[in-house]
Amino acid sequence: MLWSAWVVASVCMWMNDVTAAWVMTSLTTSPMWVALVQTAATLPVFLLGLPSGALADMLDRKRYFLGTQLWAALVAAALSTLCFLGIMSPLLLLVLTFANGVGLAMRWPAYSAIVPDLVPRPQLPAALALNGISTNASRLFGPLLAGALISTAGSAWVFLLNAVLSLATAVLIGRWRREVQVDPLGHEGLGMAMRIGAQHVAQSYHLKGVLLRIFSFFFHSTALMALLALLARGLHDGGAGTFTLLMATMGAGAIAASLVLASLRRRYPRDALVLRGTVVMGLAMATLAGAQHVWQALAAMFVVGGAWITTANTLSVSIQMELPDWVRARGMAIYQMSIMGASAAGAAVWGQVATWTNVHTSLAVASVTGIVVMSWCNRFMPERAVTHESSSGQKLDLPQAAVVPGPGRVVVAIEYLVRPADADAFQHLMRHEGRSSRLRNGALAWHLLHDINQPGRFTELIVDGSWADHLRRFDRSNAAELGLRERKRAFHIGPSKPQVTRHLMET
Repeated sequence: MLWSAWVVASVCMWMNDVTAAWVMTSLTTSPMWVALVQTAATLPVFLLGLPSGALADMLDRKRYFLGTQLWAALVAAALSTLCFLGIMSPLLLLVLTFANGVGLAMRWPAYSAIVPDLVPRPQLPAALALNGISTNASRLFGPLLAGALISTAGSAWVFLLNAVLSLATAVLIGRWRREVQVDPLGHEGLGMAMRIGAQHVAQSYHLKGVLLRIFSFFFHSTALMALLALLARGLHDGGAGTFTLLMATMGAGAIAASLVLASLRRRYPRDALVLRGTVVMGLAMATLAGAQHVWQALAAMFVVGGAWITTANTLSVSIQMELPDWVRARGMAIYQMSIMGASAAGAAVWGQVATWTNVHTSLAVASVTGIVVMSWCNRFMPERAVTHESSSGQKLDLPQAAVVPGPGRVVVAIEYLVRPADADAFQHLMRHEGRSSRLRNGALAWHLLHDINQPGRFTELIVDGSWADHLRRFDRSNAAELGLRERKRAFHIGPSKPQVTRHLMET
């Protein structure tokens, strides 16, 4: 039911973008105003990606998702009304297009975080593949439906249909029965939630590896999407509908490839599958660079669609499997921001290369450099086993305080006694794994102190923003972090467990 809601929402998004661009061409002949429609539609993702992810983690995701759909319906109704009344202006259209983009920016992280709640973990890759199918199907049917309505009824009716479909989607979301778990510690502040989300990603080797690969892939592959219209125009036997036909063929290739994704994941590890997808993508782009006839371009675009969904889905599954539920929406928001940033930067770079040379050269260079950079990623930042599982049945016991601490930062000191011969190994473990573990779960700062008079005595200092933030770190523990705690304690040679003291920072 929720997948159907997402399909409808995606179709509405494409219908809105196509119709807004068409309406702008009827309001003004300025290329700048027409180009600003795309900017207004995508800019909110950059501005609101992380805040929207933080809100989706802090609030009830069902109500949050429902609110984004009602917002989309309201914006579509406003667009429809202004078009019916004949008082639409270029500035009003840009403002409302931006408002619609706000709804998209707020909706995407919430839905991404919802998916793992709906399906068992082993079925998550298949569920994400279905999302890839919906994305490509909506890219095909959204513009076609919008074009048919524009030519037969008018742009205002497209916006009205969007409003109706958005309301229908809201009804589907409203029927979702979800148990809301109230956090006894209350909500984090928005600024704190954003900081912790960015910090969690920055301290995770696995997540940084996924983001590096997705940025590289979209930076290079967007050369094709940015230059496809010019490529279609230059084909010998091309026509007015060639561009749409090429896009549809890419969608068909993606849908076909999604049917074999499960077997490909079983056969190849992540890095090998991502590199193969990148190589196939590069070869297809090189073929398009040299294509002269429509049939050649169509065959290559079918392959492009398959390579695109294979690579993107593999990386999407990889990051979803790693992200804990408490920070999932924020992590997926950063993932989406990486895709949008890579696409924007890639379009500018490869467009400039095409200006200096030509479209075919730009595509050829992008295909080669894309393969080279992805190979470099695999060599210098290879995949490691997932160590930070998103859930764990065992949790650390919450610490108790004789007096409920007031506002202020909490400093935790943990004292270890280590054999001098093991000091180097202990410091390496603490600096490379202990530090990132603490910061990944929300600590403000981390330090390791070494007693200059007693070489075997170390003190680990962790700074939390408040007592509630300190308790949240315990709730976020997982199996890997419990194992790390035992590895640290294995170095301790004291008569009892490492001594832990907690202090409230008064000044």
